Amino acid sequence: MAIHFEWYETPAMPGEEGKKKLHARIALNGKIGTDEIRNDIQYRCSLTETDVSAVLDALSHALADQLRQGRQVHLDGIGYFHPTLKCTEEVTPDTKRKNSKVELKGIKFRADKTLRNKIGVVELKNTKHAGHSAKLSDIEIDMKLKEYFAEHRMMTRPDFQRLCGFMKSKAMAHLRRLKAEGKIRNINIPTQPMYVPEPGYYGVSHENSPSAR
Repeated sequence: MAIHFEWYETPAMPGEEGKKKLHARIALNGKIGTDEIRNDIQYRCSLTETDVSAVLDALSHALADQLRQGRQVHLDGIGYFHPTLKCTEEVTPDTKRKNSKVELKGIKFRADKTLRNKIGVVELKNTKHAGHSAKLSDIEIDMKLKEYFAEHRMMTRPDFQRLCGFMKSKAMAHLRRLKAEGKIRNINIPTQPMYVPEPGYYGVSHENSPSAR
């Protein structure tokens, strides 16, 4: 099966506004879970499915233990894993208790050369997308939100992405703008936001706002 991809316009850098450039992004061909991988491994070796499950579980724990200690882990034929960090707030040289402002961001993976070689030459196929609108104006976004909130009380970031056809980074940028303009607010925790209109926007009156209920 070919790897499907789509073309997207690359945002212009300052001074290059007149030069339109495109970049390719993969449109993933579905998702494979542990069951399928376990069955595939079992087919390729003498281990039973139970043995494979035990090995995968042990590998997960062994990786977590090493990554917890800040180590890079290399698995031959697979790749390199290492932890990454982030600051919980803006930090300057004068910030007090700087060490308490750092937490784990995630785990980065870099494929081993052997794995890349095993993938070999791939077939690529361009798929024409229909749902992405990379150049919606602020007014068009407002119109879509008014229609959305006429039928829904709350909205998540994935909801907003689907509504406008944006990629994650563009959706987050517009959500930050809408919050700064006082049009929406988050009523949930920062890591799992749930957005509602501020009173007076998107057809929501002061009496019908979630905070008034």
